[in-house]
Amino acid sequence: MNPVAEAIKNRSSTRGYTAEPLTEAELNALLQAGLQSPTAVNRQEVHFTVLRGDHPLLSEIEAEKNRLRGLTDQPHNFYYEAPTVILLSAERSFHWSVVDAGIAVQSMALAAESLGLGSVIIGCIYDALHGEKQAYFEKALRFPETHEFQIALAVGHKATEKTPHAYDAETHVTCL
Repeated sequence: MNPVAEAIKNRSSTRGYTAEPLTEAELNALLQAGLQSPTAVNRQEVHFTVLRGDHPLLSEIEAEKNRLRGLTDQPHNFYYEAPTVILLSAERSFHWSVVDAGIAVQSMALAAESLGLGSVIIGCIYDALHGEKQAYFEKALRFPETHEFQIALAVGHKATEKTPHAYDAETHVTCL
């Protein structure tokens, strides 16, 4: 099987990481995968903000997410203690930003799998980063002025394994 198809087949969301940080080469490979992803009309409007897993802003985002959802006593944080979290922001006024960010985050998740790393794509903080504290978080995260949060990726060395999802092609595919 070709390596790309193998990465797609084997990738699943990782919800447990070791404390081992990513190497500079691993991080650069992930960012390159995101940066090389296609964008509508080659706009290249997606911006990547990299945070270490112990960055205090991640705790603030977690607290705001939980506040908005009325949650207490969560067993884990939204990034499952991954040593690296990458937030993707994109131009708020460009119609295809959400699609472009989605393509980039999937490219990065597949790159992580090919490097033997685990990852989980994160959307659960969208409301926290688009709510009443949006301007605060955008400034603190140093998003470009015209950008807003789209999606995130937690990544690191796997501490847990998960079998990829099964699917039923007959139910989910129609060929005309």
